[in-house]
Amino acid sequence: MSITETARLVGCTRSPVVSIHAKWINDGDTSSRRQGVGRPRIIKEKGCWRLSRLVKQNRCHTVAQLTAQYNAGPSASVSEHTVQQTLLDMGLCRRRPTCVPLLTKHHRQLRLRWAWEHRGWTMDEWKRVAWSDES
Repeated sequence: MSITETARLVGCTRSPVVSIHAKWINDGDTSSRRQGVGRPRIIKEKGCWRLSRLVKQNRCHTVAQLTAQYNAGPSASVSEHTVQQTLLDMGLCRRRPTCVPLLTKHHRQLRLRWAWEHRGWTMDEWKRVAWSDES
């Protein structure tokens, strides 16, 4: 196949196909030898597993408490910021539970009475009430 046909098949422009083709001709290989960039992570995969286990033991602990527990273990000491970023990367973020009062027997009776009173309403009546509530 030509470079243009290959680019059309892959769904990209010609320039990446040309550079990969040139790399294949020169090196005989198209894989990248580039190592990962950036600072190496302090908390590795096993540390993430340990941190998630600490969170699941007590979900009410603060980041400071989790950091103290994590640093008490055999691994290197980490800061609270590192623990918080790792928790966010793992998808564990804080949530505030909302307390919603349950419906009482009286509430259910009121709802049922209201539904019975309005059971014969047409869509026009509902629309009229909805429009009057908005103004």
